Amino acid sequence: MKPTLSLIAAVLAGVLPSAAAEYDGSVPKPTHAAVSYGPHKRNVLDFWKAETEKPAPVAFVVHGGGWGGNSKEAIHKFVDTSALLEAGVSVVAINYRYLKQAGDLQPPVKAPMNDSARALQFVRSKAKEWNIDKERIGGVGGSAGACTSLWLAYHDDLADPSSKDPVTRESTRLFCVAAIRAQTTLDPKQMKEWIPNSKYGNRAFAKKDFAEFLADRDEILPWIEQYSPYALLTADDAPTYLYYITPPNPGAAEKDPTHSANFGVGLQERCKQLDVACELVHPKSRNPAHPTATDYLIKTLNASP
Repeated sequence: MKPTLSLIAAVLAGVLPSAAAEYDGSVPKPTHAAVSYGPHKRNVLDFWKAETEKPAPVAFVVHGGGWGGNSKEAIHKFVDTSALLEAGVSVVAINYRYLKQAGDLQPPVKAPMNDSARALQFVRSKAKEWNIDKERIGGVGGSAGACTSLWLAYHDDLADPSSKDPVTRESTRLFCVAAIRAQTTLDPKQMKEWIPNSKYGNRAFAKKDFAEFLADRDEILPWIEQYSPYALLTADDAPTYLYYITPPNPGAAEKDPTHSANFGVGLQERCKQLDVACELVHPKSRNPAHPTATDYLIKTLNASP
C-alpha cells in the first residue's frame, strides 16, 4: 500500500498515539521485533529481512511527530514495506527518545538525533547476522524524522574507531536519503526568510515559543549549526530525495508552514550549488523520476555500483 496524502498528513500532524501502537495491516510481521539498541526504553527497533542471497541494502525509517510523539508503527505512512522487501531491500524502523525525555542533554534535540545515529550504528553491527549490505543504507523519514534523516546524511561520521564498544565503531553515514515534508533548516532566521509565518523548532532548543527562539538565535547559533541539515550540507554528502504534498509558495505565508515545500526549494538550491544530487517532488512536479520515497529507495539502493 502506497502512502496517501491524508495518511501522511495525519501522522505528521502527530495525531496517532505512540502508546500501544500497532502496525497497519499492510505491513508484514517484522523478522525481529523490539530489538534494543540502547539503554532507554524507547531505544528499540524492528527489522524486516529481505530474502536475498547476497547482503541486502537497507531502508532505515525514522518516524515523525515533532520529536514528541508517534512511533515506528507509523512506517506505512512513509514507505511501502512489502514493496521494499519484494525488491530485495531490508527495512528497519526505529523509536527514539522524545524531546521531553532528553534529561540533561542540551539542546534537547540531541536525544532523538543521537539515538537515531546509535540505531544506525547498531544496524551496521548486525550486518553479518542479518545479511545486510552496510554500505547501502538509505535513510527515510517524515517531518521531524525527515529532518533527522537529513541530519544523519549530512553530518560528519560519528564513528569512534578507538571505542571499546563495537557498535560505536560503526559508521553513521548514509548511502542516500529520502525526506518526506522535511524541515531542511533549524535556523529560525532562515525559516522566516523562506516561510514568513514559520513557527517550528523552538522545543528542539528548549525555547518556549518561536519568538523566543528567533530572539535567542545568535546566542544558540552553534547549536543550530550542529543540528540544522542545511548548515551541515557539504559536497561529499548523500544524494537526496525531497517529497512534499503541497507545491512551493516562495515568500508567502503558508497554511502549514511546518511542512512547506519552500523548505525543499531552499535545500535543493544549496544542493545544486554544491553539486549534490537532489530530486524535489511535489504536486506540480512534471514527470518525477521517482513518484514516491519507496520508488526512490528501490531504484537508488539497487543501482549498479
